[in-house]
Amino acid sequence: MSKIHPLADRVLVKPAAAEEKTVGGIIIPDSAKEKPLKGAVIAVGTGTKDEPMVLKAGDSILYGKYAGTEIELDGEQFLIMRQSDVLATI
Repeated sequence: MSKIHPLADRVLVKPAAAEEKTVGGIIIPDSAKEKPLKGAVIAVGTGTKDEPMVLKAGDSILYGKYAGTEIELDGEQFLIMRQSDVLATI
């Protein structure tokens, strides 16, 4: 991921794949699946003077349902969010 370099206190996250669920043999379409609330940190910014960067590339994280901005790069989906939107590391 050398194409995107987050700035300041932002992190680039690869969301975990949504789990495939079936209900009585009916496959739920992608649009109805719950969005995953966990992912992997791909790249981090340098932090700010008030908030040093504590996350690092490779961390597995939990984040809020509406956290971040969705971006697409080379056909893959990513989120870019502030470090403060991250709830916990796993």
